[in-house]
Amino acid sequence: MVALLLVAVALGVSNLAGAVGIGMAGVGGRVRLRVGIVFGLFEAGMPVLGLLLGRGLTHSLGHTTRWIGAVLLVIVGGYTAIRAARPRADGPAAPAGASGLKTGRLAVTGLALSIDNLAVGFALGAYRVNLIVAVCVIGAVSVALSLVGLELGDRLGARIVNRGELAGGLVLVGVGVALATGVL
Repeated sequence: MVALLLVAVALGVSNLAGAVGIGMAGVGGRVRLRVGIVFGLFEAGMPVLGLLLGRGLTHSLGHTTRWIGAVLLVIVGGYTAIRAARPRADGPAAPAGASGLKTGRLAVTGLALSIDNLAVGFALGAYRVNLIVAVCVIGAVSVALSLVGLELGDRLGARIVNRGELAGGLVLVGVGVALATGVL
């Protein structure tokens, strides 16, 4: 059980970092709930998908999943940063906060942060870990770390005031680069 908890924390660290980036734009309670749920579902669901897909596909994808996730995060973060930095004809951009985080972008971010967990699914099967327990532990840890990241990001975003969305996008790009280089 301790090993499973350590795996869950290791998997959830990328969600923590991604949530910091999202939280910098300023988020309300509904967005916090959506981020926690989406990140938790992807984080817990990808190992299950990996287990179902089996060794062949997971083995053939290998480290490619890390690159796919990294590229998706760089794209989402870059888009967010460019959109925040671009001057608007109708005045300054409203903060993304409570309503600006579209479900599609959130889902792509959740997918990007958890796609490398496909390989974890095979390992869970090889070590005969109870799948229901693994999903619950990984999901709960992911939600908790995501909420901590959102809070940290919100506090940092409040300090940098009008540049929270830009900084958040840059953090997501940084997380993508960290995933690509193997730091996360």
